[in-house]
Amino acid sequence: MFRTFGFEEFWFIVSALRWTLALTAIAFAGGMIGGIALALARNSSVAPLRYLSLSIIRVFQGTPLLMQIFLVFFGLNLFGVKIDPWFAASVAFTLHASAFLGEIWRGCIEAVPRGQAEASWALGLKYRDRMMSVILPQAARVAVAPTAGFLVQLLKGTSLASIIGFIEITRAGQVVNNLTFQPLIVFSTVAALYFVLCWPLSLLARRMELRFSKASTKLS
Repeated sequence: MFRTFGFEEFWFIVSALRWTLALTAIAFAGGMIGGIALALARNSSVAPLRYLSLSIIRVFQGTPLLMQIFLVFFGLNLFGVKIDPWFAASVAFTLHASAFLGEIWRGCIEAVPRGQAEASWALGLKYRDRMMSVILPQAARVAVAPTAGFLVQLLKGTSLASIIGFIEITRAGQVVNNLTFQPLIVFSTVAALYFVLCWPLSLLARRMELRFSKASTKLS
């Protein structure tokens, strides 16, 4: 006998929001660390570092996120390493975010006028000082809009973690749907929750993009 979709079922889905947000936060934080490392390696004068970082980025950008989740979750189990869905999802999404943020930030670093780097080099600044005091602050300003846009995609992408049993809002919706057999109501609720989460971030990304465009126009 099927249950009727009510407040208890609705609250079960809403309660799963904390796991969606937690997974997004972990993946984004880890992706920021990995992303800046890859971006700096891509702009390094050391050829092996450039090729290694490029290979990592191409692998993770050229394969589906769902496949990456499968490989982390089931691949490690083949070697006798027992991991739970939470850890597997965190690792897979962190690697995914690192690759995409690394490429986004590489482009932002290269968007800084070359004269800035040459001027700092002429002043005798070392590589670390050039990057920390001259290049990265300017690149960070360019990176705000695309980074916020990627965060929206990352948040929506967490729905794929449901395939390995991770209980976020999509998986919670599947559980409730199996109990109520009311997919229209259940998944409309799930979609509405994603909209509430993503729409403000999309507006922020758009606002930052417009602000940067106006600032660039004034400078030019």
